[in-house]
Amino acid sequence: MKFLISVIDGLSNSGTADEMVEIDKFNDYLRVNGHWIFAWGLQEPSSATVIDNRSSANLSTGKPLFDAQENFSGLWIIEAPDSETARKLAFDASKACDRKVELRPFH
Repeated sequence: MKFLISVIDGLSNSGTADEMVEIDKFNDYLRVNGHWIFAWGLQEPSSATVIDNRSSANLSTGKPLFDAQENFSGLWIIEAPDSETARKLAFDASKACDRKVELRPFH
């Protein structure tokens, strides 16, 4: 089963060097144990734009979808044999990055 772990952050994107060390350790753990698919950080929400080209509308908002104090600042896509394993990994991810995370299964 594949899962998305989204990192929830404030607008400051305040990751520290110590947090990056812990994230790298977690990433290594995922790789060694066959859970790793992909991980990446995201730019701040102000860099986002919503695109709508349904019916060739060619619209761009120039701003993110939501105006919120919290946002997704990074993500992991993982492989896990079941929801319980994914849940454990999400707890480990939250500890590693020192942020709340959201866990969601793929269809």
